[in-house]
Amino acid sequence: MIISRTPYRISFFGGGTDYPAWYEENGGNVLAATIDKYCYLFVRRLPPFFWHKYRVVYSKIELVKDVSEILHPSVREVIRFLGINDGLEIHHMGDLPARSGMGSSSSFTVGLLHALYGLMGKMPTKKQLAHEAILIEQKLIGEQVGSQDQTLAAFGGFNFVRFRRNGEIEVNPIVLSREFIDEFQRFIMLFFTGIQRTASDIAEKQVKNFSNRRKELEFISSSAVEALDILRKEDIEAFGKLLHEAWKHKRSLASCVSNGVIDEMYSAGISAGALGGKLLGAGGGGFILFFVPPSRHDAVRDALRKLLYVPVRFEFLGSQIIYYKPQRE
Repeated sequence: MIISRTPYRISFFGGGTDYPAWYEENGGNVLAATIDKYCYLFVRRLPPFFWHKYRVVYSKIELVKDVSEILHPSVREVIRFLGINDGLEIHHMGDLPARSGMGSSSSFTVGLLHALYGLMGKMPTKKQLAHEAILIEQKLIGEQVGSQDQTLAAFGGFNFVRFRRNGEIEVNPIVLSREFIDEFQRFIMLFFTGIQRTASDIAEKQVKNFSNRRKELEFISSSAVEALDILRKEDIEAFGKLLHEAWKHKRSLASCVSNGVIDEMYSAGISAGALGGKLLGAGGGGFILFFVPPSRHDAVRDALRKLLYVPVRFEFLGSQIIYYKPQRE
């Protein structure tokens, strides 16, 4: 049996510029971090005593004879991609709900790749995991997703990620003092809106608007570079204020990115003392992030008391195999 553990992420700046439709022509930049909330995948070869060949357990339970019958697109395409012919049992558990803006689908794909490689007795690199997960999601499944989620899930950490026009992806860890990183994390407040949505549907509308939103996307990309400079100066308040400006540009990419309910939540957080914030992921719901001086935490929690508050910290390992027991043939 193999168990993989793969982190979810929070993206601060640059979301939208990590879509191939944008960065292959213009380049892109993302500043983001993985957090101590994880996707777990348990995999093993299925003993040959059952009528089914595949048992896949997530929010549903699938028992099927052929890989083509598997409904879960990531499970089906990862198995096909790796060319595994043995029967498999796959169980998924997650610390956070799906369709919530935390990159959960990409963490699932990266984690499943990692676990099944382990089952095959292979050790993929982080770069390999990221690139293969991107290929599977964008090309084989055909989802309208960017490239930051798979990259962050594989590598882990607090990173500035540059997307080159030629398709190359550069992951640059952000190096700061431990004291500043600790202080920075104390400003992060994460709330669950309770609204779940399919990110690829929202992203498809955003991508269609790219040609009409060039100015906004250029600002979003440059804001990631500016945020990196701010971090080098250790100016936390400036970081929060820039986050606020970037959100105003992000929500203009498509009408479905935000709505009246989310706008009210955001305004309540800002009025209570948050320096800035944003809805995570493609938009439309999920988790909302605020950047708040610790002295204003109680006020923000009170203003958003109808929402679930989720404390988080950064993690720096990326996808890991946390249990490995080879099966006898």
